[in-house]
This record gives sequence, C-alpha cells and structure tokens, in this order.
Amino acid sequence: MAYTYILYSEKTDRYYVGSCQDLEVRLSQHNAGRNTSTKAGVPWKLRHNEAYPTNQLARKREGEIKRKKSRKYIEQLISSAS
Repeated sequence: MAYTYILYSEKTDRYYVGSCQDLEVRLSQHNAGRNTSTKAGVPWKLRHNEAYPTNQLARKREGEIKRKKSRKYIEQLISSAS
C-alpha cells in the first residue's frame, strides 16, 4: 500500500501534502526535522490520508492536490473525511 497524506502545523498554520509507503515512519521523519521543507513547522499532525495500491497512484493524487493550490480545497478534503 501507498498513501497520500496531508499534515498540518499549528506553529506555522500551514498544510503539507506528500506521499509515502509507511505513514508512521514518514510522520516521524517530518517531526524529527529530517525534511527541510517541513522542519520549521514541527510538530506536524496527520489530518488526512488516502490509501492506494501503488506508489505511482499515491504520487499522482499528491500532484492533483498540489496543483489545486488551494487551502480551501485541502480543508474541504479534511472535513469531508471526518
């Protein structure tokens, strides 16, 4: 399985969209400051995730979300899944 995920940082009031094969490990990496693009926002909280059978599909979905360039769209995704 592969995942597309959305993280949120209260510290920076920003969302981060990514994809991976192991959500727990990836979230730990983000919160350990191992990713330069998310280092300033530690701690990150997982707000949304979607499972896909392949990494290629998860990355495709990540790209779709990022191309929207819309905080409103991301917040609608999160609220519709709750």
